[in-house]
Amino acid sequence: MYQYQQRNQYFAQVSGGFEELAEAELRALGARAIRPDYRGFHFKADPETLYRINYTSRLIIRVLAPLLTFDCHSDKYLHLTAKKIDWSQFISTRETFAVNAVTSNTPSLKHSQYAALKVKDAVCDYFRDKTGERPSVDVQDPDLGIHLFVRNNRATISIDTSGGSLHKRGYRKASVEAPMAETLAAAIIQLSEWDGERPLIDPMCGSGTLLCEAAMKACCIPAGFLRLKWGFFYLPDFDSTAWKKVKSVADAEMRPLPSGLISGSDISRDAVRAACSNLNQLPGTKDRFQCLEKNVFDFPGIENSTIVVNPPYGVRLGSREKAEKLMKDFGDFLKQRCTGSTAYIYTGDRKLLKKVGLKPEWKKDLNNGGLEGVLGKLELY
Repeated sequence: MYQYQQRNQYFAQVSGGFEELAEAELRALGARAIRPDYRGFHFKADPETLYRINYTSRLIIRVLAPLLTFDCHSDKYLHLTAKKIDWSQFISTRETFAVNAVTSNTPSLKHSQYAALKVKDAVCDYFRDKTGERPSVDVQDPDLGIHLFVRNNRATISIDTSGGSLHKRGYRKASVEAPMAETLAAAIIQLSEWDGERPLIDPMCGSGTLLCEAAMKACCIPAGFLRLKWGFFYLPDFDSTAWKKVKSVADAEMRPLPSGLISGSDISRDAVRAACSNLNQLPGTKDRFQCLEKNVFDFPGIENSTIVVNPPYGVRLGSREKAEKLMKDFGDFLKQRCTGSTAYIYTGDRKLLKKVGLKPEWKKDLNNGGLEGVLGKLELY
């Protein structure tokens, strides 16, 4: 038996700043014995809970099923140990795989790409010795994802049960420069405590990621509804009956988006087209939202609403001076024309948030694809 089977224990990878939200989400989805560790949480789960977490979690990056953990002081021993795993229980030579590795404080494996290469070679050598053939590597869309984590000469080889990062919802068919990660957008919607009781508006919507995540929450659409392939399909103990039950129960909760509840705008025509295209990928949303090509400062006001926004900066806007002026002008707009609303502003530059000219009720550091940013809450009385 593999390690995950012996202990019913898995590992959920989480972005920086999401830890508290992700732990609460794991618990709500049925995870047990949750324990924090480097970049995520160990937890226990039965198969149904594992499938449910993968299918419905909005905040977790991926879920790993550990096969074995061992002391690893050399690249040769890593290759030898990885080759002993019966990889034919997971894939055949007709299927594809890829290896992702993270290494830390291990002199013999300083470079993660080299460590990944040693495991890749071990998998290929296992099949060559057994069948004379080997499966192909596909780093873009593999059938099986293998994950190696080595820290302080201690290694764990795991299977990616998610089948790739869970931020890839499947609705982003169109995009603009520097789109927001879907898990970050979901965290912002979660932190806004928006419950669908009043309108939600993104007046600088870009390709509509915040709007899509808000729509998925309002419609109870499972985060993985549009994904076709899962890594847990390739586990030797995959239970198709349990998976179908989990999916049908979650799908039964879906409902149409109330008309007019969600709206957005952007000064860019391409951004508006992208946002509309992405929103229309979601079930129950077609023609039930509004997205306009319009400058935010042309609105008479946004009152008694929840405002979520990731103002353009850096590659999306250009110079620092433009970004600072936009934030100042937007702050004036909020103060003068948004009575009774609550605004949640996310920016990848902490100093830019200060340019709004309003004191946030709170600020929260959140990671966007490896880049540090900050979310601020502004009550507009």
